[in-house]
Amino acid sequence: MISIRIYRQGKETFVSACDKELVGKKFVEGKLQIDASEKFYGGETVDVKTLGKLLAEATIANLVGKKAVMHAIKLGFINKDCVLTIKGIPHAQMYKMF
Repeated sequence: MISIRIYRQGKETFVSACDKELVGKKFVEGKLQIDASEKFYGGETVDVKTLGKLLAEATIANLVGKKAVMHAIKLGFINKDCVLTIKGIPHAQMYKMF
């Protein structure tokens, strides 16, 4: 399952998505850090099918975790070569430009 939080501002829809089991954890590797805070990622729990629908509507997305990132790659929202891995945890960002 994926924990998501949706932020809306004007025409922008921002989706933060994180594998549920990673919410509340911090991963540090050298100067790189992912803070999967409850405040930012904690929210509704959805399956990967719902995540796909939300990413289709999103203009910006921040994804953390193997399930969230790999599903976004499978659906064509993220290029696998653009995924950053910190302490074995995949992280990717998506921006739609019109």
